Amino acid sequence: MASLLRLQALFSLTLATPRCLPSHLRCVAAVASPVPSRLPAAASNGSPEQRASETTLESGLYLVATPIGNLEDITLRALRVLKCACVILSEDTRHSGKLLQHYNIKTPLLSFHKFNEREREPIILKRLHEGEAIAVISDAGTPGISDPGMELARLCMTEKIPVIPIPGPSAAIAALSASGLPTEEFTFVGFLPKHGRSRKARLEVSAREAVTQIFYVPPHGIQQFLVDAASSFGDSRSCVIAREITKLHEEFWRGTLGEANEAFATRQPKGEITILIDGNSISIVEKPSDDFLEHELRELMAKGHALSTAVKLVAEATSAKKKDVYALALRVFGK
Repeated sequence: MASLLRLQALFSLTLATPRCLPSHLRCVAAVASPVPSRLPAAASNGSPEQRASETTLESGLYLVATPIGNLEDITLRALRVLKCACVILSEDTRHSGKLLQHYNIKTPLLSFHKFNEREREPIILKRLHEGEAIAVISDAGTPGISDPGMELARLCMTEKIPVIPIPGPSAAIAALSASGLPTEEFTFVGFLPKHGRSRKARLEVSAREAVTQIFYVPPHGIQQFLVDAASSFGDSRSCVIAREITKLHEEFWRGTLGEANEAFATRQPKGEITILIDGNSISIVEKPSDDFLEHELRELMAKGHALSTAVKLVAEATSAKKKDVYALALRVFGK
């Protein structure tokens, strides 16, 4: 009985104390915690080996995806990792504190955002080298995807520190899945550059691509984005504007960029916005390079074809004009 009382006291101290205990002690205490109520039951299923792995957390950097709105959109594994980690790096500790409080997670928070990540990185790497398990979360969604975490993960890989993804919510994927636009291929652009010329250049690149383009747009910038996008993509290109995904006022607006400009000209939407634009349906044939044409000409002539015949065959097999191929042949091989 005395041993049992000492063990219970150790568990109470673990939950109340912010310092990081050895992983096997901290994780057992975390799993013994009553919230969420379904976590212990879920962890108790499966083989003894599986149960053992679910109550331990190895040293490394854990990139934990968190809800983009609805707090129910979090995995049991994410909850376990957040409970068992020595510390949680958070983009906004006040915002993340609400999520942790909702699930009664007592793990200490440390701010980690674009303004202090360079300063924090040496300290974090030191703690990881000492054997700690550190979790990274952003305000919403998956860390490192238009959020802090990418550079830290890269540093860890350089230092041979394990980087473990804990997958979950992503606004881009959620919006794409319900957009009605082609999903076989897509380009995730994220936030555009702030500088006007760079922003325009990036939109021009996206406008030429044949796959669905996905952008993150701040609420205050939607009007300017739609004006710039219509200029690059054209008014008739189809788009989807997804707002407040998984939240009470979730909205999917569908139409053309021209219609979107009219609809949002005087409307200032709130919340996070993901905009998807249909790919370019007009096939853009890339002009072959001179090096490629020269190589093809040499191959044909090596097989015994006359120069004039080689020029004809290359022109027919590519998008190059015959006169251009002939001019190149004259420059390279002479008359």
